[in-house]
Amino acid sequence: MLLKTRVFDLCPGRYKNLSELAEAMEISVSQVYRVQEGKRNINCKFIIGAIKAFPGCSFDDLFYFVSEVPAGKDSRSTFVWSHRF
Repeated sequence: MLLKTRVFDLCPGRYKNLSELAEAMEISVSQVYRVQEGKRNINCKFIIGAIKAFPGCSFDDLFYFVSEVPAGKDSRSTFVWSHRF
């Protein structure tokens, strides 16, 4: 299971850019950017920061779980064609 976030969907109207969001979360802009781009997993600092930046939201409002796709696979279905002659 992977932890994903809705933080970036909640930003418009609250924070103008990633710099403001990072400041409210009390973490670096680069960490926020890397999570947004999927280059970094969500860690405790990010979770705590998100709760600070969105005090009216519950954990479930900010985060959700998805099934992890095995390495080398994508989330699309794989179709195998077999022909019988």
